Amino acid sequence: MTESNTEQIRVWLVEDNEVFRRNVQRVVNGLDGMVCDGSFDSAESAFAALHSNPAPDVMLLDVQLPGIDGIVALGKFKEIIPDTRIIILTVFDDASKIFRAVCAGASGYVLKASGTDKIGESIRQVMRGGAPMTPEVAKKVLDAFAQSDLMPGTEGDYGLTAREQEILRLLAEGLLKKEIADALSISVNTVSTHLRRVYDKLHVNTNTGAVAKALREGII
Repeated sequence: MTESNTEQIRVWLVEDNEVFRRNVQRVVNGLDGMVCDGSFDSAESAFAALHSNPAPDVMLLDVQLPGIDGIVALGKFKEIIPDTRIIILTVFDDASKIFRAVCAGASGYVLKASGTDKIGESIRQVMRGGAPMTPEVAKKVLDAFAQSDLMPGTEGDYGLTAREQEILRLLAEGLLKKEIADALSISVNTVSTHLRRVYDKLHVNTNTGAVAKALREGII
């Protein structure tokens, strides 16, 4: 049965490359249960649209934009529409910017080179509470961190157990709770229990916050 419009995941796209933007919008609109009803070539035009439209469920946000760049815009969007999951789109040419975006609260990452099919999968992941981030993204971010003084050094391991660190690493790779449970041959409830302890120890409240802090301080 086809889902009604009220049940569809509403997606907005902020991307200045017209060809890529049209392709992504076409792909999203062709996916079951999704509609891309907002397509913008700048952050400014998306901000303006929020005055007369309800916030989307998910926003796909390019990093390199004319005017306000994606990372600055990310922080502003999180203030205005905190419940919207924001997925960064990137060609991955500046890892330090992606690293700052992690800390700013992005819900996930899609490499443009990975193709438009990955976008639909990532949207579904963030709507289920996941934080899609490929191992390539995590490695690039960590490499940039190791080679710069952009962020302070490691502050400690926060007393995380080996299992908690393992679950955090899998979370950083974009796995959902069920996928982590399957990979480790444990129950989803056990994964949830470990994650609650991770949140308490890292003083965070979300998957993205845990991954961001773990990357920032070299915990994983």
